[in-house]
Amino acid sequence: MRLIPCPLFIGGEWIPSSLVGTPVHNPSTGDVIAECPAGGAAEVNAAVDAAEAAFPAWRDTPAVERARVFFRYRQLVEENFDLICRCVSREHGKTHAEARGSVFRGLENIEYACGVPSLLFGDNLENLARGVDCETILQPLGVCAGITPFNFPAMVPLWMFPLAIACGNTFVLKPSEKVPLTANLLVELLQKAGLPKGVINIVHGGRPCVDALLTHPKVKAVSFVGSTPIAKYIYETGTRNGKRVQANGGAKNYIVVMPDADIPKTVEALSTAAFGCAGERCMAGSTAIAVGAAAERVLPSLVEAARAIRVGPTDREAQPDMGPVISAQHRERVATLITTGEIEGATVACDGRRVRVAHEPRGFYIGATVVDNVLPGTTLAREEVFGPVLNVMRMEDLDHAIEMANRSSFGNGAAIFTRSGGAAREFKSRVKAGMVGINVGVPATMAMFPFTGWSDSFFGDLHIQGREAVQFYTQQKVVTTRWFGGDVGDVWKK
Repeated sequence: MRLIPCPLFIGGEWIPSSLVGTPVHNPSTGDVIAECPAGGAAEVNAAVDAAEAAFPAWRDTPAVERARVFFRYRQLVEENFDLICRCVSREHGKTHAEARGSVFRGLENIEYACGVPSLLFGDNLENLARGVDCETILQPLGVCAGITPFNFPAMVPLWMFPLAIACGNTFVLKPSEKVPLTANLLVELLQKAGLPKGVINIVHGGRPCVDALLTHPKVKAVSFVGSTPIAKYIYETGTRNGKRVQANGGAKNYIVVMPDADIPKTVEALSTAAFGCAGERCMAGSTAIAVGAAAERVLPSLVEAARAIRVGPTDREAQPDMGPVISAQHRERVATLITTGEIEGATVACDGRRVRVAHEPRGFYIGATVVDNVLPGTTLAREEVFGPVLNVMRMEDLDHAIEMANRSSFGNGAAIFTRSGGAAREFKSRVKAGMVGINVGVPATMAMFPFTGWSDSFFGDLHIQGREAVQFYTQQKVVTTRWFGGDVGDVWKK
């Protein structure tokens, strides 16, 4: 099978690499479809130098002209929408529907960046003192970098570079070695939109590439999405080297089901939250806490729904309900965690370890899994599985459910399903998570709102997306003005 080229993009040129790198698989078949180059300091230096050289002219480009590039980019992404989605499905394994949803969410961030002239408004006050005016100005930082994960090959890069560039910065993108092809396609389209050379660059590689970005003196800010241990490393290393860092980590998101919940709607939402994207997302609803009688009401329907989920290849016309996980190694990790749950006393009510896809025996498949009676303090109660596994815990009342959710070291999302306004209000107020859903299983925000993880789900001060992201990619300057002449600005005379 001929491998798909995976070049670097530096200074407006696609650069083939002879570096030996990481195999890129089609998770549906197990086939190697490309090889991601293993770049390092030399490649990062070249990309950062190109970005630094492009920065002065791009910084001085009026915001309305920068916005026009992204209006053209939006049009190109729409015209190539299906092509991008097929690329996501091929290298990641998302179903067509999941790929479309993720690319659409990325498109919303491009649309948000198109409004950058309004987003960069400052404040002003005339006559701060007699004859003295004051104003604030938002100015770009310089060279920014984005380090993105495998689970959303299009959406997460689009969380970062459109707004960073629209704000007047230049950018170096380092996508996951597991899914580099979609990132290359996105940048190819941005190049066609008329972005000047050097404003965006792509480097490929693993830790040497990451470390070179984190320690490079010309990189001013780093955006990251990935696991919590790596997010912590990115934050500590980047800030130690004088950079702004926003580092989004992992999660263990709890969904509380009250006895009065609408069971059909709750089961539908739980299934989507737990098994959508094969559970490979930091907003996955991985643990259901059934309060009181809710367990006996919801569990039979939940197990039935999980058993009905069809697993199969996503790179062809006929689509399954759920695709593969990213790699054989990750499949084994998920299966091992399910087994650990059994050993620690939980009951596997629906076992995805047994799934087989006969016509694709080398694909990386594991089925939807429901594990009941998960106890506090056990491995499945603590660790992020990042696979299609839903834990079910049982609590006697809402207070105990909130207490259980708040024990987690993570803090991305939490949700409650109830008809009670009082229960919802109590949960919303007390649960320790940055994004809360009320009868919404995946409370992920849209582009105009920040993605507000708490605790070990986020390291930094300013979050990805929304107004916080504008603040992250700009620095504020305060200008105080006084003009002399005649009596203007002089000491007041009666």
